[in-house]
Amino acid sequence: MIEVTVHPNVYATGPNKGLIHLLEKVWVREHTPGEGTLHIVSGFANYNGGVRFYETFKHHTQLGGKINAVFSGSTSSNLTSRQVVEEMLRCGATVHVVNRKRLLHAKCYGVEDGKGSSLVVTSGNFTGPGMSQNVEMSALLDKPATASSKFSWSDMMTGLLSQRWEYYRPTLDDLSGPAWDLLFDEKAPSLVLDDTAEVTMVLRLSHSDTVRVNAEAGSDASKGTQYFWLSKDCYDFFPPLTIRNQRGHKATYSCLVVMRYVDMGMEDPECRVTFEAENNLDFRLGTGKLRGTGVAKEGDLALITRVGEAAYEMRIAVEGSILYDRYSPYATTFIGHQGKRYGYLANSDFRRLLN
Repeated sequence: MIEVTVHPNVYATGPNKGLIHLLEKVWVREHTPGEGTLHIVSGFANYNGGVRFYETFKHHTQLGGKINAVFSGSTSSNLTSRQVVEEMLRCGATVHVVNRKRLLHAKCYGVEDGKGSSLVVTSGNFTGPGMSQNVEMSALLDKPATASSKFSWSDMMTGLLSQRWEYYRPTLDDLSGPAWDLLFDEKAPSLVLDDTAEVTMVLRLSHSDTVRVNAEAGSDASKGTQYFWLSKDCYDFFPPLTIRNQRGHKATYSCLVVMRYVDMGMEDPECRVTFEAENNLDFRLGTGKLRGTGVAKEGDLALITRVGEAAYEMRIAVEGSILYDRYSPYATTFIGHQGKRYGYLANSDFRRLLN
């Protein structure tokens, strides 16, 4: 069987609506941890490209399975980050970095075990954008399909790694070796936000988002952590989620951003974004500053604008207002069945409508 998707939410011939969902099928739902080898080939890679699967990878290698990853590296271009390579190595993967700018354009993922090979061929890189909001096409060939085409991961990887290219094998034992010079630092102060990442999220708020915002201080309704619950596909909207929780049985990955609440004239210099990697796979945006303020209610829009690599602005568009009517059409994708929805628009369009 061959399954084809175009994401985000563009087209699908089966139940899986995008690349990350195909990978969940291949690496999680239809794979037994510890069996065979997981494969990753991608020209670009960053930390959030793999954050959905790090716990899956660790479990697989802890049970005796293997992981092979091939990425591109360059001393002059931001192709693959140090952060994703370090995490892949901590997961037990064997990582190969090929040193030739733009040479490796192939993007494919899959698994090979005693039952055969599954292969995902895609335009999507192992990056946050490649997994979420970039428009990418992917095709999954299941094990009968790869068998009929005589595809073999072992043969392909042998052919790939036997080329007379300049390969490096980074290790955690030597973080100053030449392989690491080919990788860029996602946390470098000099890193400039790509113009494609200059976007605004339009989020229609639900009851769970706003109940504590409107609760009286000290009441039962005010208790608990104040979050806005975001889409499951926010991998490219936030900086690398490299803060792994130290407590609790369920893994979470977080980052800290600066959030400026424009309507209220205040700022949170350590606003926490959390991805629940082993629970419901949701992203949560910490909005504790809004507790008890009454600034937003169910049905209002939160307009969250990314203005820097780790800097954001938030505005509230009250339902029924002019701003609400302008931005509501951009919240096109539903989350669940309670009327919650979200979408994106370029910052240039956001500011044009704002003014």
